Amino acid sequence: MSLHPQAGYQVPEETQRVARAAFPRGNVYMRVADLLGSLYQDQQFAALFPTRGQPAEAPVRLALVTVLQFAEGLSDRQAADAVRSRIDWKYVLGLELTDSGFDHTVLSEFRARLVQGKAERLRERGLVKKRGRQRTDSTHILAAVRVLNRLERVGETLRATLNVLASVAPEWLKELAPAEWFDRYGSRVEN
Repeated sequence: MSLHPQAGYQVPEETQRVARAAFPRGNVYMRVADLLGSLYQDQQFAALFPTRGQPAEAPVRLALVTVLQFAEGLSDRQAADAVRSRIDWKYVLGLELTDSGFDHTVLSEFRARLVQGKAERLRERGLVKKRGRQRTDSTHILAAVRVLNRLERVGETLRATLNVLASVAPEWLKELAPAEWFDRYGSRVEN
């Protein structure tokens, strides 16, 4: 992948028109684009790409997609789908409405390129402490945390419901609920 840097990325007129119709007051991403313009410049990433070869996705856009992805807690696949389908993302990225986006694997390749080229600025800005290496694709970890979080919420919902039923209709609950429910849902799920 080679980089052909551009000076900037303007929001296409059609994208502006449709986004303004969909969001008359704007939204946070549109305000970021309007107020801050481009947060990154292609030249910042020039050292990470060779000068010859197939053109790479614009690193400015990939960097911004990783920020949006983090803000919304999306996997790489979900973020790539959002680039294809969401008007507000197309607006902030300066893409035509018909832009088909990119394959989700491009995001992990981009993050790997950042790490390999030591271009990440997280440590020097104090956002990540120096401990060890961190994987650049943490999709499976985020998914496991989400599943655990959902299970805890379901367990807490059942515990709270049983507590209310125990105070409102204790006799009915004793007849209906199996004894192991009281052991399982008697204390908080995280304990």
